[in-house]
Amino acid sequence: MQSGSTQTQVLIIGAGLAGTSLALSLPSSMHVTLLSSAPVPCGASPMALGGLAAVLSAQDSLEQHIEDTLEAGARHSDKEAVRGILQAAPDAVHWLLERQVPLDRTEDGQLHLTREGGHSRRRIVHAADASGYAIMQALAPQLAKAPHVQQRTDCLALTLRRNEQGAVAGVDIYDKHTHRYETILADHVVLATGGLGSLYAHSTNPDSALGEGVALAWRVGAAIRDLEFVQFHPTCLHAEGPTFLLTEALRGEGGHLLDKQGRRFMPAYDARGELAPRDIVSRAIAAHMRQEGSSHVWLDVRHLGADTLQQHFPKALEEGLCRGLDLRRDWVPVAPAAHYSCGGIQTDMSGRTTVPGLYAVGEVACTGLHGANRLASNSLLECVVMGRAAAEAIARSKRTQRSALVPETDAATTSSISSSCSYTNSNPSSSSSSSSSSSSQASVGPNWGLSLNSSSSSNPRPSLMTATAADTVENAIIANNDKACQYDGNDSYSNGSHKNHSSSTNNPPSLPALRNLMQEHVGLLRNHQGLIQALHTLDHWHGQISLLPPSLDQRTLSLQLDTAWLLTRAALDRPRSLGAHYRLD
Repeated sequence: MQSGSTQTQVLIIGAGLAGTSLALSLPSSMHVTLLSSAPVPCGASPMALGGLAAVLSAQDSLEQHIEDTLEAGARHSDKEAVRGILQAAPDAVHWLLERQVPLDRTEDGQLHLTREGGHSRRRIVHAADASGYAIMQALAPQLAKAPHVQQRTDCLALTLRRNEQGAVAGVDIYDKHTHRYETILADHVVLATGGLGSLYAHSTNPDSALGEGVALAWRVGAAIRDLEFVQFHPTCLHAEGPTFLLTEALRGEGGHLLDKQGRRFMPAYDARGELAPRDIVSRAIAAHMRQEGSSHVWLDVRHLGADTLQQHFPKALEEGLCRGLDLRRDWVPVAPAAHYSCGGIQTDMSGRTTVPGLYAVGEVACTGLHGANRLASNSLLECVVMGRAAAEAIARSKRTQRSALVPETDAATTSSISSSCSYTNSNPSSSSSSSSSSSSQASVGPNWGLSLNSSSSSNPRPSLMTATAADTVENAIIANNDKACQYDGNDSYSNGSHKNHSSSTNNPPSLPALRNLMQEHVGLLRNHQGLIQALHTLDHWHGQISLLPPSLDQRTLSLQLDTAWLLTRAALDRPRSLGAHYRLD
């Protein structure tokens, strides 16, 4: 294999909605290189079914959108970030319209607004029930025609590189087309690599969503925040074939969750019923699955009518029919699956990380908007708003004087667990750029020392259920010797009490083994014992892969193990339940 180097002004790693919005918003005078690990459009953005939340109605208000976001996020969000991003939402929608994105309209030509869980008003613009696909299909041709953007597909980012001043100024990649390793030098490097949901065995995410961007940033010293908050989507189709997410708008329009007797059960858990935030609905489903000894519950949307389903939910209707289910006539089996990472690389409101020269936008970043649990349809919104904000900041910044890169450290090729570092706990009321005063020590790999910003708060979680409903969930889950909801034999909502499970240190390190480990011990329901076991296994696997000959597979798996370790450590260090992070103990 040969290696070489190229240069660009702005290097964007990731071609989803965040990376695409950024590239299209940069001035044409700047040379932009856009890397993707697969042909574009790729990633989670084309798979997004919901739309963008924005205040566009006289019956709505910015303050109400802010309140809904804060409540869904368990009051853990950064209030300044929430206000700033939501305030920019109408402009983001107008930008998409200017880009000829075909958003649904009413008969009188107004934008059609729908409602999803956690929203108190109709405020979600959408393109039927395949909004992400429609957006990316509209933007992809414009990206291809942009003269200042060079797109490179099938390229894997392996290591961020710093210059003599300590700024990120390049990245080592592997080009699957040429089978060559290469270093790309850049004045500005932007991570838009997406989420980490595919670290779990049961996920709505594309296979590429393995969290490598978090590990890349962490290895060069970037602060990581709120990584323990992994949102599980409540209603994923439980049928043969790939995981398919049934959009929350089905419940927003009046769909009901039923038990096997055909009775609605959500009102017993939360007064908002099916429109409660996702973390509550997911746990209620898990509890009910446990009570019934079943692998799923049922979603009933028949009463919405065939015309409504055909007009607003054609993708869900088509997907069901492909699997022998007709949403117009049948109950549909659903169960929760890993969906969205609320935390990530800490950034300011321009996408800047704590490391000079490095930006992060989209799901890989943590602006503080989502807090402990993302409000539906705030994610595509954040991609557009923050992509455009980062583009503006980069365009305003002075071009840096390129200098020699510091030699690559061993951290990129080995992950033996031998040293220790300090990390800081997050403060829910602080801004995303501030640091916390409390710290702990943890065993981590070489050059892994940096801010996790993810440990426990001294205050208990503000309840989003009635006390009775919360007790119902807790008791249903902990019953039967603390064994949590078993999910269809292979995927489980386990509390970590099982000994001799398939995710033991006896298994060699591999992506399937990692996914099973995370699903079992760091999933929807967690406890101390399971998290400790997961950390022990991850440490063991790190030691094993450090002994393997250097290879592309070894380097990518090492990044995935890093992110899994960070997520698990963050979950362990937050002993109280908060939002999407739920501790059985």
